[in-house]
Amino acid sequence: MKNRHLFLFGGGPPFTSILGNKFAELSSTKEHKIAILFIETSDSEKYLPIYTSVLKQQGLNNFVFLPLSLTPSATFLEELRTCSGIVIGGGNTELYQNYLMESSIGHHIKTVYNEGIPVAGFSAGALVSLKNCVVQSKNDPLFLEGLGLLNDCLIQVHFSSTDEESLKSALIETNSAIGYGISENSGIYFENETLSLTEGTIHPIELNYQNK
Repeated sequence: MKNRHLFLFGGGPPFTSILGNKFAELSSTKEHKIAILFIETSDSEKYLPIYTSVLKQQGLNNFVFLPLSLTPSATFLEELRTCSGIVIGGGNTELYQNYLMESSIGHHIKTVYNEGIPVAGFSAGALVSLKNCVVQSKNDPLFLEGLGLLNDCLIQVHFSSTDEESLKSALIETNSAIGYGISENSGIYFENETLSLTEGTIHPIELNYQNK
């Protein structure tokens, strides 16, 4: 069984330096083709090159930009099957969750991830990569089903120290033992679902349920 690789970032692109280098290194196989999954908006054309800037510095230059859809084409799915890395963009988490969980796209991501293809998620893309996708808001948090690439922890993106209580509450609600608050311009890398590398400002919170 091949090693599995998951990169989670607390804000939008670009990749941080160290984790971008690691992602590029792991993606330098097969066709060296990176798939960028995104929700199409009026400013997508201006925003999408930011995802690739650090990877280009590492020598990658084959990118395919795939706007998400509930009815992905055969070409879309073939691109996922033949890519050497996948990037899930940021934006509206609920929309990403809907597109990835209600179509065949999510199944294909999980398949290639388990085959050793590295997956990176930015902000919303990071949240939806986990089994428990928790969307924090000014009102009550929203608990959604995610892709399940990582099952036993939570993350909170755009994290600051004032968010600690909301992350603790989400851990209790989902009966999760550990969570990671990930700030802007920061990220974490899991190899085989085990934390392997961090960059930037990461705030781990671990709960002891016997004493909570």
